[in-house]
Amino acid sequence: MTERSVVHSTFVIERVYPAAPEKVYFALSDSAAKKRWFFDPDNPMPSRHEMDFRVGGREVNAGCPSDGQMHFFNAVYQDIVPNQRIVYSYELLFGETRVSVSLATIELIAEGKGTRLVLTEQGAFFDGIDSPSTREHGTGELLDALGAALQAAN
Repeated sequence: MTERSVVHSTFVIERVYPAAPEKVYFALSDSAAKKRWFFDPDNPMPSRHEMDFRVGGREVNAGCPSDGQMHFFNAVYQDIVPNQRIVYSYELLFGETRVSVSLATIELIAEGKGTRLVLTEQGAFFDGIDSPSTREHGTGELLDALGAALQAAN
C-alpha cells in the first residue's frame, strides 16, 4: 500500500503592476486575455482551456509538460467582486492523480496609477507529489507572466 500524507500550507504573493485595477481584472477574467499569460512556460500551448468566469463557473486548463503526463487545473469561481476580488477553489492533477486542492483569493488594490495584486493560497498537498514551495514558485512565475502581458498591452 502507498504511504499517504497531506501537507497544509498558506502562502501570500504580492505584485505591483503599472496598470489600473480594471486592466488587471480584465487580464484575469477574460478567457482570451488569460490564455496569453496563464500557461506552463515549458508547454506554452495548452491542449485544453475553458473558462466560464462567473460565480459557480468553471475553468479548466490542461497541458502536457516535459514529464509526459497531462496536468489539469480544474477551478470553480466562488466569489467575484469586479475589479477588486476573485476567489476560486481548484484541484491540480498530474494524469489521474490529484496532487492538491486549494482555495485562492486574488485582491486588486489601486495603488497610485497601478495595482497591487495580493494572492493568498491555502492548500492541501497530497502524498509528497507536489509541495507548497513548488506551488508558490510556480504561482509567482504565473504572476510575473501576467505582469509581462500587462506591460505588452500598454
